[in-house]
Amino acid sequence: MLDTWLVAPTCPPLVIRRCHACASERFRADGAFRVNANHKLIDAWLLALCTSCEETAKLTVLERTHVRSVRPALLDRLHGNDPGLATELLQDPAVRRRNRIALDWNNAWRLDTGGSAHMEREVVEVAVRFAARIPVRPLRLIAQGCGLSRAEAERLIAEGKLVSAVRLSGKLSDDFTFTLKR
Repeated sequence: MLDTWLVAPTCPPLVIRRCHACASERFRADGAFRVNANHKLIDAWLLALCTSCEETAKLTVLERTHVRSVRPALLDRLHGNDPGLATELLQDPAVRRRNRIALDWNNAWRLDTGGSAHMEREVVEVAVRFAARIPVRPLRLIAQGCGLSRAEAERLIAEGKLVSAVRLSGKLSDDFTFTLKR
């Protein structure tokens, strides 16, 4: 029986970018946007607050874009300060590259294992799904979901009792499966 675990965001990740006012490197983007239209062209920014000094940074979302080329639903979400849109845009590689930012997902996600029924079985097969592109160490997910220490999980890998088609060391943000034999 294949169990399914879900890695889901609990809040938007922190933005890693140097603050020009206090030299802090963390910003909080809660979903506030600024939209400015000049004739037929539109600019839009995601506003992020420094976690230390509350200084505002503007992350470019749209720059000198013709108004008619922007989907009306996107404009509504920008004008409505949609926090879900903020999370979506922060995950967009083009937005991150344009603004030269990285994301800090620490304490911004949770693992839903669907209960502890898998703990009693001799062989556990699990499909791990990601609701968003959250880079997490697979070994950490497995240890947390199975109630193991990280050292125990590493020992199980060395003994061949914990196997997966993906490399379990390093970080991963794509769906994967693994099998644990107790």
